[in-house]
Amino acid sequence: MATGGAPMPGATHLATKVELTISCENLMDMDVFSKSDPLCALYINTSGSQWYEFGRTEMILNCLNPKFAKKFVLEYYFEMVQKLKFSVYDIDNNTYDLGDDDFLGEMECTLGQIVSSRQITRPLLLKNNRHAGRGTITVSAEEITDNRVACFEVSARRLDKKVLEFLWWSDPFLEFFKQTETGWQLAHRTEVVNNNLNPVWKPFRIPLRSLCGGEVERPIKIDCYDYRYSGSHDLIGSLRTSLSDMQQGTHISPVEFECINPKKLARKRGYKNSGVICIRHCQVLTEYTFLDYIMGGCQLNFTIAIDFTGSNGDPSSPRSLHYINPDGYNEYLAAIWAVGAVIQDYDSNKMFPAFGFGAQIPPTWQVSHEFPINFNPSNPFCAGIEGVVAAYQKCLPEVKLYGPTNFAPIINHAAHFARQALRQNTASQYYVLLMITDGVITDMDQTAAAIVEASRLPMSIIIVGVGNADFSAMEFLDSDDKLLRSPWGDVAARDIVQFVPFRTFQVSRGRVNDPKCFRLSVCMQIQYFCKSLSNLDIAVCTCTSTLGKKVALYV
Repeated sequence: MATGGAPMPGATHLATKVELTISCENLMDMDVFSKSDPLCALYINTSGSQWYEFGRTEMILNCLNPKFAKKFVLEYYFEMVQKLKFSVYDIDNNTYDLGDDDFLGEMECTLGQIVSSRQITRPLLLKNNRHAGRGTITVSAEEITDNRVACFEVSARRLDKKVLEFLWWSDPFLEFFKQTETGWQLAHRTEVVNNNLNPVWKPFRIPLRSLCGGEVERPIKIDCYDYRYSGSHDLIGSLRTSLSDMQQGTHISPVEFECINPKKLARKRGYKNSGVICIRHCQVLTEYTFLDYIMGGCQLNFTIAIDFTGSNGDPSSPRSLHYINPDGYNEYLAAIWAVGAVIQDYDSNKMFPAFGFGAQIPPTWQVSHEFPINFNPSNPFCAGIEGVVAAYQKCLPEVKLYGPTNFAPIINHAAHFARQALRQNTASQYYVLLMITDGVITDMDQTAAAIVEASRLPMSIIIVGVGNADFSAMEFLDSDDKLLRSPWGDVAARDIVQFVPFRTFQVSRGRVNDPKCFRLSVCMQIQYFCKSLSNLDIAVCTCTSTLGKKVALYV
């Protein structure tokens, strides 16, 4: 995820939301037989020395001059020094850890420097700013004053073949650009549709501020490319239009634009076009903020699930993540306290059902994957985070850490309550499952299927990873770049999983090094989920907020 609206620690005044757009030029080429595959990660420093990762752009294959489509949305406080670090990597593998990838350089600045200049271009430096690397990075900032989005359904027909006809057809994708004072700025890039001259792209959304600055008559450029693995994509054609023109299309009668290739137009007599782009649907909607949903009556309900599997280590050992410490802390307790500081502010009744999974429990000592940690199945609720901590500390010596690590049962358990709320038309109720785990999953297929099914319900999942295990499985479930697909081919309705690595915010012995940053990160996940409600068109209710305005909740 690359958005956030939580208040920064220590802020005293209202913030301004700004959107950052990233591009690079002349990057180092780290690959032998191809070009670098760059990605940019943004880190934020709020405590002097501790950096934490805020988000990442998409990775672009074989490109030394990338223009990243994914934006970062930050809150800018005039009275605070908000340090930012943009680190660019050449992605060489599928692991989440960027330490496994080639480092291309970084740039440090403050958010105030970007906002005051609106755009800065600086050289990328190697670690600790001691040596100049190669290439530059450009960061543009735009204040967010418009929360409308344009929802598109786009197709094309009769696109040109850009390769030999007897081999295969083109692999087209689209890029949308906004006209700015400094030129055309990338607003959105669609997926590639392979081997198709009449492609239909997946529906997508573009914020109006990114597409046209909120001006429906401002020119918009659309480029259609034939994808090349080498990164040298072949232009099929371009067109210029405006949002007001594109809004004229419908599924029955789409508005159509000729796709013109400038080179063919200049040298071919009788040239008409290189295909037609069809806008089948273009609708402008308001994208409500987290505060709109909360003040509109949305009630958040949190369920806490704790991993009691043997991979966490023997609780009698100081090395265990579940260490029964005479001083009263371990990594799980630190995570529970840190997360609790966030969720207590949002849960309506401060009563939290808390479950464990993966342990042998008394009296039968059978392995359970969804047992209440207070051992009261009829009333698994704990009063506040203090109650969760007390139940955890009492439960830990009474169970035997075992396995396997099955996520699906506890996800299905939480989904049951979300499904009940949906059937009862209590559309203002939203459920968040908070899972604290050491990262090992043994029922990945069943977990993916459970998440895909839950994506159609008013619920979301935050996974907090403790310890130093390989969290690549969590990153697979946290499908920011594409919707999760179950092993049986079902696709999630929306992204409902977000992963927060606890180790990023802690030092030794389970203590949180930067609790404010950790709480901010978790808070951003919660706000992201409320914002994503507008993608869940199961049922719609209208709630009247305390301000007297009405907010549509799609839950």
